[in-house]
Amino acid sequence: MSDLVGYQDRRVLVSGCASGMGHATAKLLLRAGAEVHGLDFRPTDLALASMQQVDLRAPQSIDGAVAALNGEFDALFNCAGLGPTSAPIDILKVNFIGTRHLTDRVLPRLAEGAAIGSIASTAGMGWSRRIPLLKEFIAAQDYAGAVRWAEDHPDDVGEGYSFSKEAVVVWTMLQSQTLIRRGIRINCTMPGLTQTPMLTDQIAVKTAPEVLADVVQPFGRAATPEEQAFALVMITSPAAGYLNGAALNVDGGRLAGLTMRA
Repeated sequence: MSDLVGYQDRRVLVSGCASGMGHATAKLLLRAGAEVHGLDFRPTDLALASMQQVDLRAPQSIDGAVAALNGEFDALFNCAGLGPTSAPIDILKVNFIGTRHLTDRVLPRLAEGAAIGSIASTAGMGWSRRIPLLKEFIAAQDYAGAVRWAEDHPDDVGEGYSFSKEAVVVWTMLQSQTLIRRGIRINCTMPGLTQTPMLTDQIAVKTAPEVLADVVQPFGRAATPEEQAFALVMITSPAAGYLNGAALNVDGGRLAGLTMRA
């Protein structure tokens, strides 16, 4: 792979590297010449520079995994996530609260000029309608405080998945205003339906075929994990040095179609 994106010999950290988009991201980064370190609840089949087990539902697990890392990193990829069939509080812990806690712990290890890339979702496309509420949630800055807020607002959290992804988007935008002062960029992608274990084992089981067929329009198929990985790797690369605070739709044009129909 060409070093156009600038990952050759750079040290990067990927959470959720055992499967799905996180696995594809770590694999692509290896091809790009990066020194890839991994974090996941399960083991990975990739030959990484290091691999730490972590449970994003437990802050002490996150702290221990980060403490086991050595040296500085040039990029952090937040790819770990739970699907919509898990318990709402667990979804929120993994997809946002734990991801934010991990990012906060890794920040002192990020070199100047580093970047952070997170995976949100088109399931979080309603973020702009709930900015005040999401900012209130994000203002609960420690892990326990965020959990308490979620437990006190079950109607707002709902099934957990959409709210967690909305939070990732708004948090990314908020962080982009302060982290850039340290020379650190932060962006996220908003993937559409993607052929991952989350789709085949969870979403497809509980969703009518005609609904799934509509969700992948106008492209006519779900994305591959590799297609999603490329977008995330690209926006987090040195080549995208002026991109900051972006939430990039990677959905084959679905949100564009919904917007035009509206």
